[in-house]
Amino acid sequence: MERIGYIILITVAILWLALVIYGMVEAFPFGIIGILAIAGIGVLLIKVVQDKAKNKEDKHYSDTVGK
Repeated sequence: MERIGYIILITVAILWLALVIYGMVEAFPFGIIGILAIAGIGVLLIKVVQDKAKNKEDKHYSDTVGK
């Protein structure tokens, strides 16, 4: 059940993002600002995920203390 819920949420989020980008392309001169903002947020999100994956202290905590 949980997996189905995540699949639905991810699908809706992807469709929503595609529609937002499509709308920004339609509003060409001013839509570029929104596309750049979304790209900046995406880059920061990727950095956060990479930092979290590489953090040895968090991994040690989740392996030992979390149990």
